[in-house]
Amino acid sequence: MPTSAHRRKLRILFASSEAVPFAKTGGLGDVAGSLPRALKHAGAKAAVIMPKYGTIPQEYRDRMKHVADFYVPLAWRNVYCGIEKLELQGLDFYFVDNEAYFKRDGLYGYFDDGERFAFFSKAICEAIVKVPELACDVLHCNDWQTALCPVFLRELYRGAPQCNNVKTVMTVHNIKFQGQYGDKMLSDILGLADIPAARDQLYCDKDSINFMKGGLCYADALTTVSPSYAYELQMPFYGEGLDPIFRRRSNILTGILNGIDTSIWNPKTDGMITANYSADDLANKAECKRALQEELGLRQDPTRPLVVMIGRLTNQKGLGLVRYAMDGIMRRGVQVAILGTGDADQEEAFRYFDQKYGDMMCARIAFDNALSHRMYAGGDILLMPSEFEPCGLSQMIAMRYGTLPLVRETGGLRDSIHDSGDGWGNGFTFRSYNAHDMLNAVLRAKAGYEYPDGWQQLVKRAMECDFSWSASAKQYVEMYEQVCQLW
Repeated sequence: MPTSAHRRKLRILFASSEAVPFAKTGGLGDVAGSLPRALKHAGAKAAVIMPKYGTIPQEYRDRMKHVADFYVPLAWRNVYCGIEKLELQGLDFYFVDNEAYFKRDGLYGYFDDGERFAFFSKAICEAIVKVPELACDVLHCNDWQTALCPVFLRELYRGAPQCNNVKTVMTVHNIKFQGQYGDKMLSDILGLADIPAARDQLYCDKDSINFMKGGLCYADALTTVSPSYAYELQMPFYGEGLDPIFRRRSNILTGILNGIDTSIWNPKTDGMITANYSADDLANKAECKRALQEELGLRQDPTRPLVVMIGRLTNQKGLGLVRYAMDGIMRRGVQVAILGTGDADQEEAFRYFDQKYGDMMCARIAFDNALSHRMYAGGDILLMPSEFEPCGLSQMIAMRYGTLPLVRETGGLRDSIHDSGDGWGNGFTFRSYNAHDMLNAVLRAKAGYEYPDGWQQLVKRAMECDFSWSASAKQYVEMYEQVCQLW
């Protein structure tokens, strides 16, 4: 067995439909922008490939260099593809250029999304063949937008020497989004209609196909973003119809907890918050709270715990529980501040609570990155009562800022937050998806807040938790090596 000093660096091509700072709609963008950089620090050679969207800021577009162009076969047609490159903070990003598909006002939600991301997946395979610097040992695919890559590589590129030894890893960030389309795509777009194995693996019923299903069936390894979610995906309640595949392939399914970029989320250096502080000197956190209360029109009362919620306003996030328990929370003298956008009925409900409870409740129905930093810094408790949560990043960010998470025990929330009732936890948890159980956890947190010395110890313990990417990146590299059998 060769020593690590003589082992060749693994070449990882990280395929994602979004990555910060270029394009982001959710956690996938954060992961794609930070995990590959951590993989480099862990000893791999990593690069990212993503679409060249029209929404990418001009400052980045101006710095891109043209690398190659070629035509991508999509069934009976050939479609132009350009490859452009930008190095940012020591990491190479490659962009798949086709203005007809990607020069639009948004990333998703178009009638031809299936064709757009089928092209993206096929273009990645063509680029591996035709662009020498994109040669890789592992193609790491993420969610349904890149799930066809393992299918294409196995069925259409097996004869290409550049692809013969490429292993594929498929990561599920949220199984609710699977990429389901009519089966006419098999012949009209994908060019797989005459390959029985591909048809069998892609079909999800008699006249529709499922991109995610294809990726799960063809990939050499499957991962998801927390150990608990890997277990939950094998259950019908969480698996969204694909749980039989996760059970069948459980021997190659791994859950690796996501991390956060600790250089961005750092109360000691964050320029977006009112005053900086650290676990060793918490004095300015009180000033951050006071300034946040003033900014949001809340009563400036340091004796009242301030509960914050930051993120998408959807049913998945447990907002039904919050709405049901809101009167009970308000009667106990707890302040609540909410930031986010989402479903229309949720937005309307929290606007109503904002008006009803005056200076004890504020709902900012907006996407405001700078305000999110101030809320993480100024809050006392972060509420995340999610119905399901593959990983979750907000609870990790909140702990960096000394804002204690209150979460339901599911997915990555279960793996990252442990109840303080045992004297050693880093937050507050409840198990059942029940508004009364959530309210009881809020009241326990309020009771803890009323003992400042104990609360300060809990805050420091939370801030000292390590949710950087370093540990997770090492797990990914070990998994890549196992897949490639490069020992």
